[in-house]
Amino acid sequence: MSETVNYKFWTVCMVQDGDSILLLDRQHDSFKGFIPPGGKVEFPESFVEAAIREVKEETGLTVSNLIFKGLYEYVNPAKNDRYIIFNYLTKDFTGSLLDVSLEGKPVWVPIAEAYNLPMQTSIKRRFPYFFEEGTFEIQVEWDNELDKEGKVTIRKT
Repeated sequence: MSETVNYKFWTVCMVQDGDSILLLDRQHDSFKGFIPPGGKVEFPESFVEAAIREVKEETGLTVSNLIFKGLYEYVNPAKNDRYIIFNYLTKDFTGSLLDVSLEGKPVWVPIAEAYNLPMQTSIKRRFPYFFEEGTFEIQVEWDNELDKEGKVTIRKT
């Protein structure tokens, strides 16, 4: 007998301009730090459509020619939850940056300097893979009893 699994889908789109990337300086709620644009996939849009929409909403830029870089997922066996984040990279965009968005202030940051910025563990863990050849899959198993990350599996292709 199979159990119902609760699936939730998000996207992240790293926007690159030469040696810089676009990040949001997010300083509200419990997810403070620098993050790439992204968010929840709204049914019935595609993952790419969601990534394009989220970048537009959060930065003001219109992106195109997204390259799939990999999956990042959290699984919580105790709750039958699976959260999957589709990760993209693009170097193609038009438009002007917003001064500020609900998610934070959009800022261009040199890639080499971005490694030293405060970021959520999940962003820091996958950050280098956006700039390498191939794709990645990172699975984090949530330890429900300890309310923290448990086993982390990283695969690169």
